[in-house]
Amino acid sequence: MTTDATTQSKLDHNTLKDFVERKWNDEIVPALTDYIAVPAKSPAFDPEWQQHGYIERVVTEAAKWAETQPVRGLKLEVVRLPGRTPVIFFESPATRSGSTETIVLYGHLDKQPEFAGWRNDLGPWTPKFEDGKLYGRGGADDGYAIYASVTALAALDAQGVERPRCVGLIETCEESGSYDLLPYVDALRERLGKVGLVVCLDSGAGNYDQLWLTTSLRGVVAGDLEVQVLDEGIHSGGYGGIAPSSFRIMRQLFERLEDASSGNLLPKGFHCPIPPERLREAEVTATILGDDVWKKMPWACGQDGRQVLPTTTDPKEALISSTWRPSLSVTGAAGLPSLADAGNVLRPRTTFKLSLRLPPLVDAAQAVNELKALLELDPPYNAKVTFKPDSSAATGWNAPEVAAWLGTALNDASHQHFGADCAYIGQGGTIPLMNVLKAGFPQSQFMVCGVLGPKSNAHGPNEFLHVPYGKKLTACVAEVIASAP
Repeated sequence: MTTDATTQSKLDHNTLKDFVERKWNDEIVPALTDYIAVPAKSPAFDPEWQQHGYIERVVTEAAKWAETQPVRGLKLEVVRLPGRTPVIFFESPATRSGSTETIVLYGHLDKQPEFAGWRNDLGPWTPKFEDGKLYGRGGADDGYAIYASVTALAALDAQGVERPRCVGLIETCEESGSYDLLPYVDALRERLGKVGLVVCLDSGAGNYDQLWLTTSLRGVVAGDLEVQVLDEGIHSGGYGGIAPSSFRIMRQLFERLEDASSGNLLPKGFHCPIPPERLREAEVTATILGDDVWKKMPWACGQDGRQVLPTTTDPKEALISSTWRPSLSVTGAAGLPSLADAGNVLRPRTTFKLSLRLPPLVDAAQAVNELKALLELDPPYNAKVTFKPDSSAATGWNAPEVAAWLGTALNDASHQHFGADCAYIGQGGTIPLMNVLKAGFPQSQFMVCGVLGPKSNAHGPNEFLHVPYGKKLTACVAEVIASAP
């Protein structure tokens, strides 16, 4: 199905740019500045989120803003299921005669925790606008999404440009693995309608010079691995050499899982074949980005003053490793006293928080079972070893083939607002909803993109939203919606 050319001719690109520019300057940046100041941490990091009321506050403020926007027929509801984080659901009817499909616009308002290492004049809850960047937790990941999505619709309606029916799904549990969202998708399935396009603004960009479409997302398995050898700490001088170190046992368990010299994950079940089209895509993207794939990371200086080196300096291999190969990280630890409190004591236990990123086609539930069996089987010294997986396990996602209309619309939008082709890239992160929607609406297309470009540092210190890129991305979303069948 093609879009009527006369409908498209109504869209004045300069007027669109001006509308988006004003909306961002006058309303969105101030709204996101207020949003960043609220520590609306995801429930995995704030179990008392209901009592604290921070999630409720950002939901209320975003909903209030959206309801005042000039979007034709906009209806908004904060949907609440018992014991679950709230979801904002909004809908606007089709303005194009005969349009039967729905566009779903997705984002989230919950945030990652503070993390250490922020610049002295910055902080997670102290927003600062500097050189086009809005610093603080959550603005780019991805509090801006509801504001950009509604602005894209308002910009089209302001010009009378016809479009399909659009619905918004803004959750508050994404950073915890979206375990609250799935019941909402079931409850709202009929109201979602026949989904033809999903627009997700929770992803990244390879640079700030063009539109980037995400074509794959890795899955994730996380959990707590604990090794216990004693019921209480004992003197290391008297018993060191008799009692095995819980840390040493932990190292042996890691040897089952990972090649320490290369970082390669050893179990075959954590790997999958890489589709040929993704390999070709990585080659093209590597040509665009070059060594910036790895050079723009905040590397420390090594022992001799030279920069720490990445696992590979080949741009294509780096892209593939971060999108289609598994990787293991230790993201937290318990049982380790602070340096100031570390006496000569053999610690009774060591606990690590593991984060295992899975290739897009590896089933997360199977990976959880394999990981637990691998770590707990026949532990060294008969130590007590337990792996407790988090509830946030999620299978990755591989995008369907881009339809001809969408590919053209993306490229035209990128040229219109960036002056360059749309580029394609896989992402190493996880957005659980994408796989759910792909399974529930197998014929739908996906525009997964975002503002998380070089050094934006989502989840870490000095996170920022690149405002000029956010403006252009908002205009691109409007262009694609106007082109949708």
